[in-house]
Amino acid sequence: MTAGNNGADTPENDDPFAYLYRSEGGEGGAPGSAGAGAGTRQPGIPRTSYNQVRAVGQRQYGQPPQQPTTYGQQNAHYAAPETLPGGDRTRSAPAPDGPEPRRSRNGLLIGAVSVVAVVCIGIGVAMLTNGKDSNDTEAGKSGPTAGDSVKPGDKKPSKAKPGKLPKEEAGAMRLDGGASTAKDVPGARTANGTYVAGMNTPGAAATWTVDVTKAGKYKLWVGYGVPGKDANLTMAVNDKPDSRPVNMENFAHAPEGAWDKGWTKTWSYVQLNQGTNTIKLSCESGNQCDVNLDKLWLARG
Repeated sequence: MTAGNNGADTPENDDPFAYLYRSEGGEGGAPGSAGAGAGTRQPGIPRTSYNQVRAVGQRQYGQPPQQPTTYGQQNAHYAAPETLPGGDRTRSAPAPDGPEPRRSRNGLLIGAVSVVAVVCIGIGVAMLTNGKDSNDTEAGKSGPTAGDSVKPGDKKPSKAKPGKLPKEEAGAMRLDGGASTAKDVPGARTANGTYVAGMNTPGAAATWTVDVTKAGKYKLWVGYGVPGKDANLTMAVNDKPDSRPVNMENFAHAPEGAWDKGWTKTWSYVQLNQGTNTIKLSCESGNQCDVNLDKLWLARG
């Protein structure tokens, strides 16, 4: 055999599936059959009219041949179901580009404030309940007993204010030696204008009995009136005469003889005991006793 002419029965030129469409008794099949379209095979000429060999079930009759599909590339004729009218819309769309929109914080803020308010109300109710239980438990107790701890107060205890010191009108004193009460001279500083007169007689005296709560030195104030000239009297505290007389000058600068213009006051230190004391003003030898008395009172020295 020569090149290009391998004979009529060369295996590589023969169709291995020709028997499927070959007519009975012939190679090329009967005229008009599926295998007779190419005519009778000629010796020395390869068959070129046979159909291409395909896998069983691959070919579909009545449809145009499909283009080979290459994996990794999208078919030009393919359309996603969701892009078609009435297609599947359940598939989630891709997230848009850009930052996620900021959520409103008003809801979170209101929630936080509500939680804080509820907690505060709960604490207040608990405190009120505990206070009420504590008061009920302590009811009936008059004060701390032995073993109880007492918390000192923040404020320091205030010192007791001293009470008013005694004051006495001269007319209520004990009068001796010719001293007596009178109302003739106006201006006496008493409730009804009464004063002690007659002190210019030797031995005349007015004694005041006074109580004090604390021993110590006090000022003895004496209210008096003179007729425009100086005077003095002897003072004895608890029957102990003072070596210095009580000075009763004409501090009002009243003209001589003007008893109503000479009302004034003076003071002298006295040492008193706690409790009852006596203070005596008297006209003794060497005194100038032309004076009237209206009241006596104590002040702290």
